[in-house]
Parts: sequence; C-alpha cells; structure tokens
Amino acid sequence: MEDNILLSARGLVKEFPAKGRKKVHAVSGVDLDIYAGETLALVGESGCGKSTLGRTLIQLIPPTAGTVTFEGREITGMSPKDFAPIRRQMQLIFQDPYASLDPRMTVRDIVAEPLVTYKLCPDREAVTQRVRELLDAVGIPDEFLYRYPHQFSGGQRQRIGIARAIALQPKLIICDEPVSALDVSVQSQILNLLKDLQERFGLTYLFISHDLSVVRFMADRVAVMFLGKLCEVGETRTIYERPAHPYTRFLLNAIPKADPRLREEEKALLQGEIPSPIDVPSGCRFHTRCPYATDRCRTQEPPLRETDGRLAACFQTE
Repeated sequence: MEDNILLSARGLVKEFPAKGRKKVHAVSGVDLDIYAGETLALVGESGCGKSTLGRTLIQLIPPTAGTVTFEGREITGMSPKDFAPIRRQMQLIFQDPYASLDPRMTVRDIVAEPLVTYKLCPDREAVTQRVRELLDAVGIPDEFLYRYPHQFSGGQRQRIGIARAIALQPKLIICDEPVSALDVSVQSQILNLLKDLQERFGLTYLFISHDLSVVRFMADRVAVMFLGKLCEVGETRTIYERPAHPYTRFLLNAIPKADPRLREEEKALLQGEIPSPIDVPSGCRFHTRCPYATDRCRTQEPPLRETDGRLAACFQTE
C-alpha cells in the first residue's frame, strides 16, 4: 500500500494573520496520505479547515510549515517553473457552480482555457473538438457549446466545472463540497458522474464534505477533521460502524434517519460552539465539547495513532 501513495503531507501547517499579533490556526500539523485511485473523504463541521487543507495540499495556498510530496517529489517551495507540469496533475472542483465559471466566457472557452494554457492542442479546431469530447463525457449536449453560464442550471454548471477539471487529464482532483449547492434531486446525478469518471479515467479524489450520507456513498476512506487537526482516519465501513473518536460518533448521530421509527430514539448530540481557531484550547482541541474529557485531555494533546484498524487521536482508545 505504501508504494501506492499519490500525495503525502507531513506536519502541514497553515496560519493566517489576524488582528494584532494573533493568528488563525486553520491547519495544524496534519499528516495525511492519499492513495492512487481512491476517494478519501475529508469531513467535519464548517470552519474546521477542510477547504484550506485541500487548497494547501495542491499548493493553491502556500503552507506555513510542513511538507507535501506528490508521486514521491516534494512540491512545497518548488519554483513555479518546476511546479507547472506537476500542477496540471492536480485540479479542483469548486463548491459554488455559480461563482466558479466566468460569466463573460462561453462554455467552449471555459473548458478550452486549460488546454490553451498548456498548449495541448495544435490549433483552434483541435481545441474545439477536445472540448466537445469533454462536454460529452459529463453529459452536456453539443449544441450548448457557445452558450454562457447564466443559461445553465446549477447542475449543468457543475458538469461544466467538472469538464474543465478533467481537461488536463489530472491524477488528483480536490472535490470541495461539489454537490452542497445543488438541489437534492441533482446531487445524485453529479455523484454518479464523479464515480463514472473516476473509473473511466483512473482518477483519485479528495472529497471534502460535511454531508456524511454523501460521504458514505462516495468514499473508500474517511478523514475526520476538527479545528485544524485530524482526529480519526480509516476505511469508510470501519468509521461508520465502529467510530473510535467521540467527535466522529457525534457527527454520525446527527445524520437524519430515513426510518420514522428510528427518529424517536434518544441520541447524544454535540453541545456548544466550536472554539475559535484564533484562540485554540490547550490539550485536545475537542475537550471543551467532549462529555468524556478528563484533566489529561485538557493539558495533553493526544497523538493520531493506530487503534482497532484505523488512526484515532483520543486517549480513550489507549
């Protein structure tokens, strides 16, 4: 399995300046491996650092500290010239299909932009033909080639964004909540499209989401994030059936149940607000919301270590 690592992060840190001398601790010492061909889901509440981590992994945002390697090559601190051929192997599907497409450009030009930038086609006619192929792959009819984004629905716009993301034949795609802005009836279509494209083109996904029902359908493995740190990482079935970290259990309890009889069951729900990423708690970052916290949790930070077939950062698992 170690030989199959596509991207690896070690000690990854991203901080943003705040008022005075304070800092926003968005990502704090994350170690993460993404294996070729898998879908690794990154889950957690809004504001926990999921999107920042995704962008930092592919160097859209430079890390404050730590290293990222892609196919065995360290890419942190790499010059733009050296990074350019690697950058095309890592693409991003954005959350908002309304904001991610230039309203002044036709669909043809939006999807063609990466092809032109990297000079992958010999002439304009070849570019247009390639764009037609990409749009066909995501289910956009050929006659829509010269329409503008405002003429499409949200689901169609996201398909266009996906076509743009696969244009350079990348190996890794960061899917940043790709269906959260879409109608429920459209979400399943986009998720099935992503699965089909993954199988067809051998793609690897980092699937960022707060919807655990969607994650269960999509992911091979799940990484749970809280306040800039990973608290549990494991195979999807293991995480959902035997969650080890209290935060993971609370997240799973919050999933709405389809069976009306199960809705009446008493279930523990998470209380309180997420602490500020500017003033993070000492010890375990989850201890201010955890009903099982001890004095040790308040003073010592639990490491992410292997337990019961997954990684977990909790003293309860010792």
